[in-house]
Amino acid sequence: MDEAAVRPDTRLGADATASAPALLLRPWRDDDAPALLAACRDPALRRWTSHRVADEADAHRWLRREAQAWQRGERLAFAVLETPSNGGEDVLAGQAVLKGLTPRSESAEVGYWTAAHARGRGVAPRALRALTDWAFTAHPWLTRLELLHQADNTASCRVAHKSGYPYERSLPAVPPDFPSDGHLHVRRATARG
Repeated sequence: MDEAAVRPDTRLGADATASAPALLLRPWRDDDAPALLAACRDPALRRWTSHRVADEADAHRWLRREAQAWQRGERLAFAVLETPSNGGEDVLAGQAVLKGLTPRSESAEVGYWTAAHARGRGVAPRALRALTDWAFTAHPWLTRLELLHQADNTASCRVAHKSGYPYERSLPAVPPDFPSDGHLHVRRATARG
């Protein structure tokens, strides 16, 4: 694993749009626990993700697991923050993650979620584009990135397309881990830009 590619001080960004502030993607920190807990109380987030953060102790455990996975270089989870141009405080808007990362594999998976208050402002597509561009640059052995979601999650289908991940095929349910049919979207290194 390229140590420069998994530095704990990695920062990615996405420019502001006419209707939304700029984004900062950085590794999760322990002081993100209250914002993580607030985001994970959203019923829609609980429906579409495996996050089960019930209290601040759970949030700290989740953050420790993410930090350990980052140190191993196998799962690089970024807190996605909206950064107001007026100098106000950064606000947690979601997560973007690169997972299943090994130097022997030409593919890895990306994932994301968006906090309820930030939905509808293009946070997920902008964050995924920033993560994707960085992943292909920082991990040159990667030739493809996969984005998977439940087939009935039409919002994730839209995010995938806006992020440059065309639909590839449907996947059958594999209970208990994947109780519903899914969609596989793929972005190839040759499709950069």
